[in-house]
Amino acid sequence: MKIVVLEGSPNRHGSSNMLAGEFIRGAKETGHSIEVIDVAHANIHPCTGCIHCGYEGPCSQQDDVDKIRLQILSADMIVFVTPLYYYGMSAQLKIMIDRFCAFNSSIQQKHMKSALISAAWNADDWTFDSLESHYKTLVRYLNFEDMGKVLGKGCGTPSMTKNSDYMMLAYTLGKNLK
Repeated sequence: MKIVVLEGSPNRHGSSNMLAGEFIRGAKETGHSIEVIDVAHANIHPCTGCIHCGYEGPCSQQDDVDKIRLQILSADMIVFVTPLYYYGMSAQLKIMIDRFCAFNSSIQQKHMKSALISAAWNADDWTFDSLESHYKTLVRYLNFEDMGKVLGKGCGTPSMTKNSDYMMLAYTLGKNLK
């Protein structure tokens, strides 16, 4: 299976990307091909709502989304990776998801698999409620098949994350993909 991992952390060596690394390691060991896209550092502009795309492209903006679109549409699975910022995904990942507007139908017709990987400083039971709700809505709207989530509570620093059970959970999620 071809998997596209959308990394939305502005901190390349932060906790959410560490968890993604373990997911990737597990998935590669099982023979899946991985393409990591660092959307947090890509040249991606916010959707302007101009509707030039007619909801199925091309977008009027000239940025990295044209290339990312092709990468996503050639994949079988998409993995959303984000630190938890104010109980939602990073702005960098959200900007990319907003740009799905220009190829919604193509994504919906693929019936891709998906997963969510996130890390948060907070460890309360309700920490990921809003992010999970948003992700579930994306899964439903885009006709994804949810393969799982790794929601790292109490993973505020790389050392906290490294010593947590979430590293193994991320690895296992990647390893058990079918």
